[in-house]
Amino acid sequence: MPEAMSSAEHLDELITRLERAAEQLRSGELSADAAATMVEDCASLATQAAAELEQLTRAEASAPAPGQDTLL
Repeated sequence: MPEAMSSAEHLDELITRLERAAEQLRSGELSADAAATMVEDCASLATQAAAELEQLTRAEASAPAPGQDTLL
């Protein structure tokens, strides 16, 4: 992952990789071993995506709502 990639961009990349993997699995062209490996990879990607989503959610929750400035 390049340094400049934001959490949102990384999440988009993970989603794209999961979508590609799903297409390959649906195609039926993978051997049983390759499909099993692909499923394990998908589980890892999904875990990474969940972590990125949690990080984004926490960042948004800690940011003040638009128009809600901090009192001095």
